[in-house]
Amino acid sequence: MDRDRNDQGRAQQARPRDALGRPLPYGEVGVEPISEEPLPPDETLAYARRLLDEGRPFAAHEALEVRWKSCPEEERELWQGLAQLCVGLTHHERGNAVGASRLIERAARRLEAYERGGGPTYGLDLGALVGCARDRV
Repeated sequence: MDRDRNDQGRAQQARPRDALGRPLPYGEVGVEPISEEPLPPDETLAYARRLLDEGRPFAAHEALEVRWKSCPEEERELWQGLAQLCVGLTHHERGNAVGASRLIERAARRLEAYERGGGPTYGLDLGALVGCARDRV
């Protein structure tokens, strides 16, 4: 199967996507793709919040994923958990209640374990974020 590739040969989706990350046919107009440049933690969080406010939980997940792939190892669980919350919200918006619930609970376990470890949370109340996501789904 042919895959879209960037200049370095890495897989990179060139198909346009809708606001919930679903691929559209080539040639259609989709939402603006997010930057794949890592941002500092506070900027990543602000960017993800803005994407969520715009109704783009899939894009927020992608922004958080960029951070998790570039963060210090000891923060990996935080960024993965936050990204999973956004995937859960994406499933919810797409009408997949089972997938939404599973991802939210997987994220909750990850974030609870991270919080017990005492790593930086950058001002986030992780329990409140999980509670909010659970309420939504």
